[in-house]
Amino acid sequence: MRFDILTIFPKIFDSYFSETIIKRALKKKLIQINMHNIRDFTTDKHHTVDDRPYGGGPGMIFKLEPIFQALKKINRRKKSKIVLLTPTGKQFNQQMANRFAKLDQLILIAGRYEGIDARVDKLVSDKVSIGPYVLSGGELPAMVIIEAVTRLIPGVLGHKDSAKSDSFTLNKEYLEYPQYTRPAKFKKWSAPSVLLTGNHKLIEAWRKKKSNIARKNKTEK
Repeated sequence: MRFDILTIFPKIFDSYFSETIIKRALKKKLIQINMHNIRDFTTDKHHTVDDRPYGGGPGMIFKLEPIFQALKKINRRKKSKIVLLTPTGKQFNQQMANRFAKLDQLILIAGRYEGIDARVDKLVSDKVSIGPYVLSGGELPAMVIIEAVTRLIPGVLGHKDSAKSDSFTLNKEYLEYPQYTRPAKFKKWSAPSVLLTGNHKLIEAWRKKKSNIARKNKTEK
C-alpha cells in the first residue's frame, strides 16, 4: 500500500511515522509513504501557495495550480484514490478505512489556511473529514487515516485477528468489550470471574453482552 501526502509542512509527520505500527509497517515494506511539499510545485521565487479569496473575506486560500502540478507528478497505481481532507467531506469511519485498505494507493491532500480553491474538487475522488470540529490543517487527519488503514493491512499487527475484533469492525455499531489481564485482583478491584473459568462459551456470551451495553451507553449520550 502506498500513501502520498500533499502538504506544506512535510516534517510534521516525521516523529509520528517513526514510531509504533507505522514504523514497523514501513520497515517490513508493507506500506510506503511519500511526502510532496506543495511549495515545490510553485513557479514564483517566494514559493507562494495561497492568495486572497475572490469576493473578499478573511484569511487566505490555497491556490489550485501547485496542487494540480503536484498531482501530475505522482505516479498513479491501478487502484488509487485522491482524497481531499476538508471539514465539508464525508465523515471518516471504520467502513471507509476498510474500503481504503483494499486500494493500492491513497493520495491525501492536506490543506491549510481558510481552505482550498473549490476547483480542486475536479481533481479528487473523495472529500473526507475526521470529525465535526475545526483543525488548522489536514496533517492530523492524514495521520489518523493512514494509521486506521495501515492496521488493516495483513502482516502489520502482531496477531492476525487483532483488527477483526476492534470496535466498529464487525459492523458499524459494534463496540469492543472490556479487556482484563493479570493480576486477577489488584487492591479491591477484581477481573470478572467468568473470564477466569476457561469456559469459552460463557466468555463469548459475556463479551457480547458487554459489547451491547457499551453500544447502548454510547447511543444514549
